[in-house]
Amino acid sequence: MGLFGNFFSKNNNGNTDESSNIPWVSLENITQLDKVVENSKSRPQAIFKHSTTCGVSRMVLNMFKSSYSLEPSQMDFYFLDLHAYRAVSNAIADRFEVMHQSPQLLIIKNGVVVAHSSHGGISEIKLEKYV
Repeated sequence: MGLFGNFFSKNNNGNTDESSNIPWVSLENITQLDKVVENSKSRPQAIFKHSTTCGVSRMVLNMFKSSYSLEPSQMDFYFLDLHAYRAVSNAIADRFEVMHQSPQLLIIKNGVVVAHSSHGGISEIKLEKYV
């Protein structure tokens, strides 16, 4: 299970939940990107790429969690453990034409990235703007 398994716990419907109220879904394989694109046609999708060994990434994740205020039905949130699923990160960069960075947040609507940022810039993305 690795670091990611220790960081999250599974709930009854298979989604991952952290101690925050963000309804994280673990992004573990490339085929899930098709679901992200399809679901983005009806509501925004977010991908948070996190390095489990980076202090800056941990700090940004904690800031993101503390500022989160959406209802679960407003946006889907995918969490990517970069060390465990690097091939998925590479596929995200290719598919959405956004250079890989860590930490990184991407917002996808109608199959395309409408906002993305990394490091401290993540806190400047106002999620409410995309719902």
